Amino acid sequence: MPATRGEAPVCLILINYLVPLDEVDRHMKPHIDWLERGYAEGLFLMSGRRNPRTGGVIVCRGHKAEVAALAASDPFVTEGAATIEVIEFNASWAAEAVAPLFA
Repeated sequence: MPATRGEAPVCLILINYLVPLDEVDRHMKPHIDWLERGYAEGLFLMSGRRNPRTGGVIVCRGHKAEVAALAASDPFVTEGAATIEVIEFNASWAAEAVAPLFA
């Protein structure tokens, strides 16, 4: 049974690659550094590659405007290797195992 939660603002960051994977991979180290900062600041909740590998997905705390500004600083974006789409939603339901992440 899911746990009910408050209206915690959460966003999905959808990363879409624009260039071949070998070029994406040239920007991987700065992208990983950027991800690590987001996790250290408590903003990112989970992330990973799309399958097939056409981009990535990040679940992030915050409102759309702030998350969009953060996502625009991703080296994949600043180097022209990817675009981003930010989708805000209210995490009003969550499984008990992950509910504390959205508190």
